[in-house]
Amino acid sequence: MDNDEILDDIGTLVEEERALRERAGTGGLPPEERARLAELEIRLDQCWDLLRQRRAKAEFGEDPDTAALRPPSEVESYRN
Repeated sequence: MDNDEILDDIGTLVEEERALRERAGTGGLPPEERARLAELEIRLDQCWDLLRQRRAKAEFGEDPDTAALRPPSEVESYRN
């Protein structure tokens, strides 16, 4: 997956996240949509992390294709 593909994925995920947040603001979300929103947040964090990894590798002369999607437990722990 190259940077453009990652950015496309991010755009798609952000659109879905915005739609869910809009619905949440107009009366809340059912449990399955709240769960989906949580999944989207994690997936977005993973995508942004992967993009940052790829850009850093390219900046320092390494192969960006060696960047790997990190597990949610690792990416989500960055916030702490």
